[in-house]
Amino acid sequence: MTVAIDGERLWQSLMDLAQIGATPKGGNCRLALSKEDGQGRDLVVGWMREAGLEITVDQVGNIFGVRPGRDPARKPVMTGSHIDTQPTGGRFDGCFGVMAGLEVMRTLNDQGIQTEAPLALTIWTNEEGTRFVPVMMGSGVHCGVFPLETALAATDVDGKAVRDELAAIGYAGTAPIGTVQAGSYLEAHIEQGPILEAEETTIGVVTGSLGLRWYDVTVTGMEAHAGPTPMALRRDALYAATHLMQAVVDIANDPAFAPLGRGTVGVVNAYPASRNVIPGRVQFTVDLRHEDAALLEQMEQRFRAAAAALAAGETTGTPVQVDIAFVQEFPPTPFDRTLVERVRSEAIARGMSQRDIVTGAGHDAVYMARCVPTAMIFVPCKDGISHNEVEDADPKHLEAGANVLLGAMLAQAA
Repeated sequence: MTVAIDGERLWQSLMDLAQIGATPKGGNCRLALSKEDGQGRDLVVGWMREAGLEITVDQVGNIFGVRPGRDPARKPVMTGSHIDTQPTGGRFDGCFGVMAGLEVMRTLNDQGIQTEAPLALTIWTNEEGTRFVPVMMGSGVHCGVFPLETALAATDVDGKAVRDELAAIGYAGTAPIGTVQAGSYLEAHIEQGPILEAEETTIGVVTGSLGLRWYDVTVTGMEAHAGPTPMALRRDALYAATHLMQAVVDIANDPAFAPLGRGTVGVVNAYPASRNVIPGRVQFTVDLRHEDAALLEQMEQRFRAAAAALAAGETTGTPVQVDIAFVQEFPPTPFDRTLVERVRSEAIARGMSQRDIVTGAGHDAVYMARCVPTAMIFVPCKDGISHNEVEDADPKHLEAGANVLLGAMLAQAA
């Protein structure tokens, strides 16, 4: 007999959690370590205790609920995600992974099934990085990406520190980092993109994550009056900067890097920002991504070559100053082949349409992949929209994803 989760119970749990921090457009605002985040944690931890899970809270506020197995010497098969949201977030980003994991535990209880290896459900602290940085804070500390003290000392715009806000909501745990160690990790998530829905595919078998490199760029020319200054004598920083911005997108569209290349200019600021002054300085952000580390490096070199040509006047005929500041990098992260294949096999065995897919977004699974065998399960979201109050998902797709998670965890824990 194929074991299956209760789709209606999964949906109702998601909707109950969504009442905390609900927004007018049907979304959620539960910023990390806010009062609402604390209330959400209390609700889910209560459910975890009702499911018989042994609760541990570590020093950065990560919550672990362990279901014992027959062999206590084995490390748990872990699943989880986060319940903190963007300021105008949705009901499913992160929350689906936590509720799907809870539903796995509930279903096994209902069926009286005991696994050989223990199972664990985790709620990671501050995945979104909206209120506090670094992003993916809890999993980053857990995996040793950055020190515990760095996380605890981080402050929000009001100067409030993580350590104090953890205490304020009752989740300043005392368990040392790494008290609960996984043997493997699976994370279910909405896709946050349009591919699965467009292809009418139910399950995304996530093979890894795109590498990411961020830069801040400043192009400096010369301010001048927009009326008296002839076009040929201008050093228009904005005009020059737009050529480099277009190069960022053109590089990602180049067949050498498509279809997994990504190039984005997300923020642009022109100075002095006056209607009748030629911009003398422009600052903008650049985000380059690719699955292949060597190709990502080539994308960066193309970007820097375009910047050098612009600075020399080769692009526009007028030299400008171009300064590039490196901000942050996440290397491409392949997921564990054996665990990825387990996800694929489970989807096929349950008669679900599936395809390989790469995640372009950051997830706690990306850090966990540095520590233990890791894989992810994607399900479609409506119109590919996420980080938005109108974020939506089909209950049947969520049920399907949770069933794949259930089957994969059972197989892994055998």
